[in-house]
Formats: sequence, C-alpha cells, structure tokens
Amino acid sequence: QVQLVESGGGLVQAGGSLRLSCAASGRTFGSYAMGWFRQAPGKEREFVAAISWDGGTVYYADSVKGRFTISRDNARNTVYLQMKSLTPEDTAVYYCARRWRADPRTAQSEYNYWGQGTQVTVSS
Repeated sequence: QVQLVESGGGLVQAGGSLRLSCAASGRTFGSYAMGWFRQAPGKEREFVAAISWDGGTVYYADSVKGRFTISRDNARNTVYLQMKSLTPEDTAVYYCARRWRADPRTAQSEYNYWGQGTQVTVSS
C-alpha cells in the first residue's frame, strides 16, 4: 500500500513563500507521475501542478503558473511544491497524489493514491 504524507504547510503573509513536501512510501516512486491539488473552503478540489516520473514534463494550473514550481527527488521518494508570491486566494488544503502511470495528467480521476493534505493559509 502506498502512503503519501504532506508537510510544510502553515500560515504565511501575502507575498510570502512556502515549500510543501510529499514523502511517499514504496520502492516504485520513481516510476509514476505525481500531482498537487488543492481545496479551498467551500470549493471543489482543483488541480495545481503535476510532474512526470523523471521530472521532464510539468503542468501547472493557470492560476499558479509563474509562481509555483513542482519538482521531485526520486532518491528521496519526495515531491515538492515551491510556492512564491502567495495570495489569500491560495489558501487551501493542499494534497499530493500519485498517478497510476508515468506521464502526468491534470484530472483528479487519473490519480489513485492521495495524501491527507496540509493546510496553507495566506493572510492579507
């Protein structure tokens, strides 16, 4: 069974930065695409970023493009989300997820393992 554990969330002022981490169990982490999603209060969960098994292909939601960077370290079984220029609209629970294939996708239905999430709160 794959376990994903997010960390790095917290409270930050607008304009600030945070780096989220997602540590995965198992020996096959490097074979699969990973994604970050978020759910703001009262809203549906939405796609944020995704990365291929080797980091060679990345996708971003338009709302975070240029501000967020997804990366991965397969030796550490970890995927990261570096977030800069945060705004209150970025406040949400952030989830990492593992896809069942090596190439990334933006649809939540393409991911079959999910973490519990980490709260990010951006104050104005």
